[in-house]
Amino acid sequence: MTRANGTERPPAPPPFTPLTWLYAPGDRPAVVAKALLAGADVVIVDLEDAVAPHRRAYALDATADLLADSHPVPVHVRVHTPHDIPTLAPLPGLHALRVPKVTHATDIHRIARLAPGLPLYPLLENALAVEHAYAIATAHPAVRGIALGEADLRADLGIREDSGLDWPRGRVVVAARAAALPPPAQSVHPDIGDLDALATGCARGRALGFFGRAAIHPRQLPVIERAYLPTPAEIDAAREVVAAGTGQGALALPDGRFVDAAVVAGAHRVLALAARRA
Repeated sequence: MTRANGTERPPAPPPFTPLTWLYAPGDRPAVVAKALLAGADVVIVDLEDAVAPHRRAYALDATADLLADSHPVPVHVRVHTPHDIPTLAPLPGLHALRVPKVTHATDIHRIARLAPGLPLYPLLENALAVEHAYAIATAHPAVRGIALGEADLRADLGIREDSGLDWPRGRVVVAARAAALPPPAQSVHPDIGDLDALATGCARGRALGFFGRAAIHPRQLPVIERAYLPTPAEIDAAREVVAAGTGQGALALPDGRFVDAAVVAGAHRVLALAARRA
């Protein structure tokens, strides 16, 4: 949009997109309570992989008790089966459901009927799900984001090297964008002791178009934030681009960088994120 004086109006700030998503096992209420205070943008109570089969009934009851009240941090639940949903869906503390092992758009329709009005986040965990990524992303208005479940996807594809996941990662980033959804968050880094590897993986994810990452321990949160929030140098560069603008069409800055409308839009996104660094 252009102002009357011929200069471009900055785009409206993007809606808040969570940067950190912290998992906590549903059968350990004390751990969930700590997670709610850890500083994550979203806490995900896990009723699936983090819970032993013989404790899943207890985990569901404990999570229902937690969600009987609202909390300052949005709480999502990764369900184990659709049978968990009728217990959870009416509770005031539940913000969204994370749905594992989705493979078809019809899976989303079934879940949406069980949880009318609740935002849904399908997890794509096998080859068929990746092939159907766009259909799943656009299956229902309740879908607010998609993500990969990389541990199961590795096993399904027989991948040994991390680079083997680059194509599925790119596929889910493109599907989310094509469906007008926020950029997906990266899957968890399972080694909570290797923060250097986490930082390296986050840098790779950012380069591929992801935004933020799920975590399994609070110590991972600041690493994810540092990796995804713009650096002071990136902020300065973005300010220079915005100041140059594109009112006179494409131009080159003194340092040789080429600036056009797309570059300016990207700079505005950097500056919007810069506010979150504070």
